[in-house]
Order: sequence, then structure tokens, then C-alpha cells
Amino acid sequence: MPVISSNKPYRVGRSKTGLGLFATKPIKKGTRIIRYFGPILDSRIPEQDDIENKYLFELNGRWTIDGSVRKNLARYINHSCRPNAESDVRPRERKVYIRAIKNIEPGDEINYDYGTDYFKAYLKPIGCKCASCEKKRKKLRAEARTERAKVKARAERKAKKAGAKNGAKKLNGHANGKANGRARA
Repeated sequence: MPVISSNKPYRVGRSKTGLGLFATKPIKKGTRIIRYFGPILDSRIPEQDDIENKYLFELNGRWTIDGSVRKNLARYINHSCRPNAESDVRPRERKVYIRAIKNIEPGDEINYDYGTDYFKAYLKPIGCKCASCEKKRKKLRAEARTERAKVKARAERKAKKAGAKNGAKKLNGHANGKANGRARA
């Protein structure tokens, strides 16, 4: 099969959170990467306001883009609490562009912050899976393991100390002349 070269600086690929959009070429800070597009929904029309999927991008209180269209590759861009891109929303034009806010190297996943409303509705219940949150959770788990090990070691030392005291009492009992529970006369 012949290799098809793409002029696009991104590709869809496997990510830790499912599918994601990855850079194939260096992308400079400030560059428009991709446009988020799809049918425009009007919240005043009840049938359109009731549509619910993960790919809705709200332009303002009235207009929303339904990004579930398969040609909309921008829908594969995942959330990150420390993103390398941001959304450039243009409600009057009813367009959204994703723009790089950092230099992105080939192979890096392109991601942006989805915002508080989306985070609370979809991500918080399952936990954010972005790299920075995973790193925080990993650190917290390591700290918890260390704390559990300290508590366990303290308990073992305390038990050992208590065992040593009980052993000393028994030795004192033998020194007083008690044998098999009877006192010698």
C-alpha cells in the first residue's frame, strides 16, 4: 500500500483516554491547528436543545456546535488540566478554532481545557485522566503507601516493645521461685 503524505500537522491515534489527536509535525505557539465544526444547534428549538452527546461545543447561551460529525477530527482532542492548546471561540461567526498555546512537538498529544461545566458533568464523576492529574494521583498514592508503611512499622515496634515487657515479667516470675504456678515454701 503506498504511503499517503498528509499536509495536516496532526493524526488521530490511541491515547490513554481512548482516541486522541497527535501532532505529526512541529506546531508553533499561536498557530491555528484545526477547526471544530458540525451542525449549529439552536437552544430555542426544543428538539435541538434536547440533543445530548459528548461532542457539543457551546458557542454562547443560544448556539451550540454538534461536533459528532465523523469528519470533525477536532472532536478527538482530549481534555487536559495543563493543555498545550486552547479554543478560539467566535460566536458571531459561529466558528471555533483550536490554537496552540505552547510549541507542540511531533508525537505530542494535542489537548485543551474543556471548561468547568463539562468537567463537572462528564469528567469529575470518573476522574480526570489527563497527564497532570495522573501524576498528582500517582504522587498521592505513593505518599499514602509511605504513610501506611510508617504506621505499620510503628505498630510493629509497639508490639515488639510490649512483647519484651511481657517477657521480662515472666522472667521475674521465675526468679521469685514460682514453678508451674505453685509457690515454693
